[in-house]
Amino acid sequence: MDKAFDIILFGATGFTGRLVAEYLHKTYGVDGGVAWAMAGRSLEKLTRVRDELGIGPALPLLVADATDAAALARLVTQARVVITTVGPYQTHGQPLVDACAQAGTDYVDLCGEPGWMAQMIPRLQGPAAASGARIVFSCGFDSIPFDLGVVYLQQEAMQRLGAPLVRVHGRVKVMKGGFSGGTAASLLATLEAAGRDPGLARTLSDPFALTPGFRGPRQPDDSTAAFDELAQSWSGPFVMAPINTKNVHRTHALRGHPWGTNFVYSERLLTGSGRGGEKRAKALARNTRLQNALLAFGPTRALIRRFALPQPGQGPTKEQREKGRYEVLFIGQTADGRTLRASVKGDRDPGYGSTCKLISETALCLARETGHDSTPGGVWTPGAAMGLTLVRRLQEHAGLTFQILDESQAN
Repeated sequence: MDKAFDIILFGATGFTGRLVAEYLHKTYGVDGGVAWAMAGRSLEKLTRVRDELGIGPALPLLVADATDAAALARLVTQARVVITTVGPYQTHGQPLVDACAQAGTDYVDLCGEPGWMAQMIPRLQGPAAASGARIVFSCGFDSIPFDLGVVYLQQEAMQRLGAPLVRVHGRVKVMKGGFSGGTAASLLATLEAAGRDPGLARTLSDPFALTPGFRGPRQPDDSTAAFDELAQSWSGPFVMAPINTKNVHRTHALRGHPWGTNFVYSERLLTGSGRGGEKRAKALARNTRLQNALLAFGPTRALIRRFALPQPGQGPTKEQREKGRYEVLFIGQTADGRTLRASVKGDRDPGYGSTCKLISETALCLARETGHDSTPGGVWTPGAAMGLTLVRRLQEHAGLTFQILDESQAN
């Protein structure tokens, strides 16, 4: 059935949603071959955003509240794919994703909330498979550069080395810019939920929480300071590793475990070599433990939410977003000790400037380039649903660079 829109952007009046709208307008316009609309709960606010971005009255505005199941059901039938930036998803997301799964409408979000995702996978898989909806979580900085970085490196390993990499290290080398306020709000909501539900705390610590029915080998402890022999650098904990590692393992499972059922993935932040790198790694590990302990305390979370998080409509300036960048190094090793290295680079700050491009191009890749024969209805990751097709599109349109650095023989 023909749909009125390729994309409906839900949450266009929020800070990140507005950036997505700006990107879609500047890249594809109103008559640029992509039929899209903005949606949210307030027509007045939608009109203001449209006018302030200079989009013009031809762009349709659609009204629906995140809590109104009937309105959402009507909304999603009009689109091939829905982009939603309305989080935390565990608080606001279920009615919309339910509507998409029932209607057969593809769905992409910026979710970095593994507890909620673990609940949604069994809930949505049956309805989405029946309707043909492709539900794809985590389509921003968490977790596309990491998820697709591993897929890319493994594909190159098969071509160059003739064997999969049984171990991959994802190492954040450069990160200039911050995480979004939405990411931080989601983290706080997750911690509060974990305080109420001990089972959720176990889910958050389980690298295979998003692969129901499969448990792989013991994975590395990435919460400490450690010297990485493959990277020849000290490293410490990376704040997004708990969600990224789960998505990498889910991608592997959805692809049928082509890298072997004993595949190991580790994700950390590089701090440099020598004594200075060691000091920075140990300080990072100490600070991470302290932050986790403080965040577990309810009054601390309340203070952070009130005074430290960006408030609605707030975020980095355009100059700050454009000056940001990131680089992630991936180093893999085959069973016989051969190694392959790759980098993934992004040309904007991760939480806003790059993320708005990532989710937009993921939605278009799903709608335009990913057939239901290869990716049928169900709950997916970007790496499993689109794989190298999305890698190509992100390199062409979203300012990402995927590059092989070198390969070496066994020591």
